[in-house]
Amino acid sequence: MADRTSLSHGADAAPARSWWGWGDPGQALPDAECAELAALVPGAAGTVLPVPSIASLELPPVRVSAPRTLAHLVSGDPADRAGHTYGKAFRDVVRALHGDLAAAPDLVAFPREERDVVDLLDWAAASDVAVIPYGAGSSVVGGVEYRAGTHSGVVSMDLSRMGRVLEIDRVSRSARIQAGALGPGLEAQLRPHGLTLRHFPQSFAFSTLGGWLATRAGGHYATLHTHIDDLTAALRVVTPAGVSESLRLPGSGAGPSPDRLFLGSEGTLGVITEAWMRLQDRPVHKASASVVFDRFPAAVDAVRAIAQSGLHPANCRLLDPGEAALSGVAGGGRSVLVLGVESAHHPVDGRLAELVALARDHGGSPVGGSTAVGDSAAAAWRSAFLRMPYIRDGLARMSVISETFETACTWDRFPELYEAVHRDVGAAVRAATGAEALINCRFTHVYPDGPAPYFTVIAPGRRGSEVAMWDAIKAAAMRTLGEHRATVTHHHAVGRDHRPGYDRQRPEPFALALRAAKQALDPAGILNPGVLFDAAG
Repeated sequence: MADRTSLSHGADAAPARSWWGWGDPGQALPDAECAELAALVPGAAGTVLPVPSIASLELPPVRVSAPRTLAHLVSGDPADRAGHTYGKAFRDVVRALHGDLAAAPDLVAFPREERDVVDLLDWAAASDVAVIPYGAGSSVVGGVEYRAGTHSGVVSMDLSRMGRVLEIDRVSRSARIQAGALGPGLEAQLRPHGLTLRHFPQSFAFSTLGGWLATRAGGHYATLHTHIDDLTAALRVVTPAGVSESLRLPGSGAGPSPDRLFLGSEGTLGVITEAWMRLQDRPVHKASASVVFDRFPAAVDAVRAIAQSGLHPANCRLLDPGEAALSGVAGGGRSVLVLGVESAHHPVDGRLAELVALARDHGGSPVGGSTAVGDSAAAAWRSAFLRMPYIRDGLARMSVISETFETACTWDRFPELYEAVHRDVGAAVRAATGAEALINCRFTHVYPDGPAPYFTVIAPGRRGSEVAMWDAIKAAAMRTLGEHRATVTHHHAVGRDHRPGYDRQRPEPFALALRAAKQALDPAGILNPGVLFDAAG
């Protein structure tokens, strides 16, 4: 078929990634800027934690070696081991800065094709070697760190060399893509065909399709198709028990979905190697605007009206007064709603005008009285959004606790949840640090039945005690979410850090089913042990 294309070329080489912190090492804050940031946090440390050199790290000895037939796929290089020890949560960054890499994998494997994945899993299962599937390491929930402690060795399986778009079906507007495709490389391969996956998480440049699927990642777009689930047509997964490949269909009522078993499984049931993904035509019409509110509750009501209107804005980010001030978008106790619309086929100015009118009906004031493309407040927020992980790392170097957690709840529960987070998490911060916390909130996604609030907590920490303080604050946040019937995570996954909250949220019969699936698919218990559940209970 002329509109179905098999592709053989690969994506561009993966970008350089920091071994200890977020993203591009060239974008990390210099020492002077770290100190300037910390000066804004009363009680912060006065000196900057240095970044250790790879040569100075004391890595645990390598305990296992791959057989000769697999030796070309694995590396014991200290830089590879250090870079695959942790994800990018605050506690990960702090431990790396302190030179604590006790959890380093013995080896890092770089499969180039599915056969390599099969062979590596066969060897690992026979040798009692744990395998941690690894996309690009942007997990902020302990999803790629080995903590089980009972296997004879640990291998981090990095899928980033399996990053090709293999086939495009232009008629059905879908593509078969290898799981190791990084966001920019994936989009670069789709762009010549006028198509896009339209999934842009904050970690876009430093995360992979397989990682998005395994963690049920949320994208940048705030309404309608918000999660990678919505874009998934079929999966191919290698398990120790065999290869699972689902049938690509627009929809099906044939029993429980096989894809749903692996979406969100976080590498503990199998290694996702390929997926057929639903694509869209690249948008050509775009418009954005920002609306300011004097009262946060009125802004929440406006967003609810927009979410229930059926207008489906691409962007619908509400920043509470603290978040608006921190992002440099607005001050004076005002909240800001950032709106955006786009289309591949139709002008969107009329739809944006309807959205702004809804916001105005609830007391909002459009910035500048216009709905011009490139609204300055929207641009300022986007810049702050992309820079925030690097700022978090800079604060970590000053021992400033910086925690983020996201959730989702129904509209009727949000006001009480918002107050409870400020009250209860604020109390936990005071107990852990002896200082008052800065607690901000924004909506990252909104649905007709509720929002997805994203909270940021900042407070000075004590050098050497940062991880314990972070753990106490994290535990308080999970308790608060559970008490108010909000999910323990909307799009950051469970990993190991969210396990206590997930254990309480998950129905016990479903836990039994997950453990049974684990036993059937991974009887040796080698795949990412400890995420989601313990196989034995």
